[in-house]
Formats: sequence, C-alpha cells, structure tokens
Amino acid sequence: MSNIVIIPTYNEKENIEAIIKAICSLSVTFDILIIDDNSPDGTAEIVQSLQTAHPNLYLIKRPGKFGLGTAYITGFRWALANDYNFICEMDADFSHDPKDLIRLYKTCTDDGADLAIGSRYISGVNVVNWPLSRVLMSYIASIYVRIITRMRIMDTTAGFKCYKREVLENIRPEQIKSKGYAFQIEMKFTAWKLGYNIVEVPIIFTDRRLGSSKMTGGIFNEALWGVLRMKLRSIFTKYPRI
Repeated sequence: MSNIVIIPTYNEKENIEAIIKAICSLSVTFDILIIDDNSPDGTAEIVQSLQTAHPNLYLIKRPGKFGLGTAYITGFRWALANDYNFICEMDADFSHDPKDLIRLYKTCTDDGADLAIGSRYISGVNVVNWPLSRVLMSYIASIYVRIITRMRIMDTTAGFKCYKREVLENIRPEQIKSKGYAFQIEMKFTAWKLGYNIVEVPIIFTDRRLGSSKMTGGIFNEALWGVLRMKLRSIFTKYPRI
C-alpha cells in the first residue's frame, strides 16, 4: 500500500523542515507532497534542499497564491495519477500532530473507514492556544454546517484527513466549486452524499507556534455563504459512484 500526505504551504519557512522530518520519522511510511504557492520567504527552496536526503519528498511550485482548495485539487490529481492508495492532508504548522497521521491511516486500513477526519470536536472541544473568540467562531460554524447539510460530522471544517483513493476518484475534486475553507466542507459533504463511511478520530489541535495564521474573518464568511450555495446545488445534483 502506498500512502502520501499533501501539505499546502505559503510562508512556512519556520515550520517546513521540522514537519517534514517529523513525518519521515513515523513508524508508518508516508510520501510527502508539498504544494507551495510561490512563498516569498523561501519555503519551496527549503523543501528543494531537503529532497536529496528525503527521496519520498515531492514539491509542486505554483506561480502565485491561488487558494487552499486549488492547492488540494492539484495535490489530489497528482496523488491519484501516481497510484497512491491512501491520501492524507494536513497543515504545515504543527497544529496537526504528525503522529496522528498513523491513527487516521489505521482508521482507514484497519477499521474500515473510507474517510478519516482528525476531529477537534468529537470528544469535547480539544483546541489549545486559540483565543475564545476563534474557538467559538469555529465551533459555531460547524454547528451551522450540520444544521444546513444534515451531516452528522462534528468537525465539518477540519483540514486533517485521510482518504481512500476511491473516495477521491468519486468526489472528483476538480468539480468542487468552493475554493477557500469552504472547500473542506464541500469535500466532506460530497463524500457523505456518496454514502462513504466517514469516521471522526479525536485529536488535540494546537495553534501554530511559529509563522502567522492565514485564517481571517473573511475566510469564515466565505465558508458560511458557500455552504448555502453548496446545499442549494446539491438539490439538483446526482451523486453516482464510478
């Protein structure tokens, strides 16, 4: 079985080498694909300097900052074209603990999940170092998404996941309309509409220690309006599997 983790980056020079080394030290082998959006701080150059020592490390450099959703679409296409069976995604800033990659992977390989989600909210609120306002914004957003979509997923905006390749083949990520953080919601929603087994795995989410956050109120507003548009589109959409 071949596994890969996709990590989008923009200005992550403080974290990128450490996160790559942490993933490479795990007891389960993961290839790593970095999708860098032309980081002016030299993130891509750091990745390139590590490739000789880490032959499982791959890099796609994009010419501009095109958004989280398109970065993942690029990564998913590459992973499917290169025949990976389990395709994970995570952030570069250690808000997602690399050790939890193994738990997500084994939830798919051993426990029968088609999509495993690293969930902040499946067993309480497991967020460290976020201001209360941001915790509330995130938690309320997930409640809102559940009300609109009827999904039984506690952490609907989570970005720490492991997919079986079949799920991505049937979602066809290039057809996902959302581009920002709403992309994470629409991917889960489509997997749910397709009838896949989605399992939430409790994690502790720790806010970044180095670098600056990319999250803004505008991003969340986009996600909230995007959910309404997504729900309306779904009324007229069929969800067949290949």
